[in-house]
Amino acid sequence: MKIDLENRIALVAEACSDVGKAICVQLAESGARVIGLTSSKENINKSRAYFKKIGLDIKIHSTDITDFNACKKIIKKIETDLGCIEIVINNSEYIAHGDFSKLSQQQWVDSMSVNLDSVYNLCRLISEGMTERGFGRIINFSSMYGRKGEAGQSAYAASKSGVHGFTMALAQELARKGVTVNTVSPGYIKTVELEDMNTEDSNSIIAEIPAARFGETDEVASLVDFLCSNQASFITGTDIPINGGQYIH
Repeated sequence: MKIDLENRIALVAEACSDVGKAICVQLAESGARVIGLTSSKENINKSRAYFKKIGLDIKIHSTDITDFNACKKIIKKIETDLGCIEIVINNSEYIAHGDFSKLSQQQWVDSMSVNLDSVYNLCRLISEGMTERGFGRIINFSSMYGRKGEAGQSAYAASKSGVHGFTMALAQELARKGVTVNTVSPGYIKTVELEDMNTEDSNSIIAEIPAARFGETDEVASLVDFLCSNQASFITGTDIPINGGQYIH
C-alpha cells in the first residue's frame, strides 16, 4: 500500500530526536512538505546535514514548544512561507527518573510542560485552521507507561496518560470536521540512548518483550505515516501501542 501525502504540509515536534528524524524522512518520502521543530540547538545542524545528505528538503526551526507565544510566532512564519499546516506530530518527551520521594517540583513542572503543555500549544494554534479546511491529522506521542505506569516515573506516566486523555476528547470534537486525532504509544525503541546501554541492562529489558527485540525507529515512522494518510480517515481517538507485546491493553 502506497501512502500518498503529496504536498501535505507536516509539522514534526522534536524533529532532531532519533524517532523524530525517522518520522520526518518517512513523511517526506510519502510526498509531504516537512518542517521540524526542535528545542535542542546543539542537534539542529547535525539534523539539517543528515537530511541534506539523503537528499530531502526538510526545514528545521529551533523554538521552545512549551512557550505558547513562541509556538504562535513560528507557526505564523511557517504558514506565511509555505501554507496551512495539515499534519501535526507531537513527539516531545521529557523523563524525570527516580523515586517519587525524590521528585522535585521543578521536575514535575518540566514533565507537564514538555510532555503535555507542548501538545496543547501546537494543537490549539493549528487545529482551528484544519477544521476550516476540512482536513487534518494530529498524532500525539504517549507511552506504554502512560497506560501501565512504572515505578520511578510518576511524572512521566502522569503526563503521558494526560496526552491520551486529551487526544480522546479532542478527537470527539473534531471528528465531524475531517480531522483525526490519535495517540501512538511506543515501548522500547532502538535509539542512541538504548544503544549506549550496557549489555546486561539491555538483555534484561529484551527478556520482558515478547518480540524479543527493541523496536526500530522506522517502524514507528511507518505507523505515523499511515495514520496521516487518507486510508486512516476512519481511525480517530485511538491509542496505538507499538511495543512488541510488552504491554497489551
